[in-house]
Amino acid sequence: MAMNLVHDSDGLPRIILVEPRGSTVEVLLYGGQVISWKNERREELLFMSSKAVRKPPKAIRGGLPICFPQFGNFGSLEQHGFARNRLWELDPNPSPLSPINNQSSVDLILKSTEEDLKTWPRNFELRLRISLSACKLTLIPRVRNMDNKAFSFTFAMRNYLSVSDISEVRVEGLETLDYFDSLMERERFTEQADAITFDGEVDRVYLSTPTKIAIIDHEKKRTFVLRKEGFPDAVVWNPWDKKAKALPDLGDEDYKTMLCVDSAAIESPIVLKPCEEWKGRQELSTVSSSYFSGQLDPRKVLRGGY
Repeated sequence: MAMNLVHDSDGLPRIILVEPRGSTVEVLLYGGQVISWKNERREELLFMSSKAVRKPPKAIRGGLPICFPQFGNFGSLEQHGFARNRLWELDPNPSPLSPINNQSSVDLILKSTEEDLKTWPRNFELRLRISLSACKLTLIPRVRNMDNKAFSFTFAMRNYLSVSDISEVRVEGLETLDYFDSLMERERFTEQADAITFDGEVDRVYLSTPTKIAIIDHEKKRTFVLRKEGFPDAVVWNPWDKKAKALPDLGDEDYKTMLCVDSAAIESPIVLKPCEEWKGRQELSTVSSSYFSGQLDPRKVLRGGY
């Protein structure tokens, strides 16, 4: 189980995790952000914008950014909070969370800075364990209240997934659920479709979601399985063509090969009393599949049959 710390030409420290079967993960200390996850066949599983800016203080468009202490503009802070454009550190005192046999892991920490306290006057510690095993990437965030009074926050792990063609992707596990539609001034609707498919811009926060969601990529014959704990909500986002052209750090055609399905806690902010800690967990795995030939039944994926 290997972990290497290297410094890129852009000056951003980068951690490389390697798993015995050959899969790899790359993590920047800037943002505590996973920017690459490749399987044993060296196929990239995460999307990275062709115009991504890797220069502080800009956030990096792609990979797995951490949205804390605010998701989106659900509050008074900058978009998606500040954790994704701060320099994290290797955690010198990682707490034991669970056995990490057959895993390659790294523990990171982000603490309040004087600059952060000016805009969000709460003293916190945010820890993140990133673990890689065969066909699986696990992230465990923990937030501890180091202040002398209670505070609340929203949180999301934005997952930029690499897909072959967004029009050939379907998301299962969110049917019949209520959602806030950010394209309709956060009006609340109920999902009517059997599965979510894409033929235009989508920006929704699904509420009271299950612990397992399947993202089926027909063309690549691959299904992402997202398992989550401590995250009651899920965000589904694709900017489509007009929004993609309006975003300076996203290529005009990039929307075709990306989809965000996020683990999130948005509708009901997390409240921590002094010295209390919140912990979440997200597990991304892949299943080889051929949906049309019946080799993968998405209902079995959601029930745990795979």
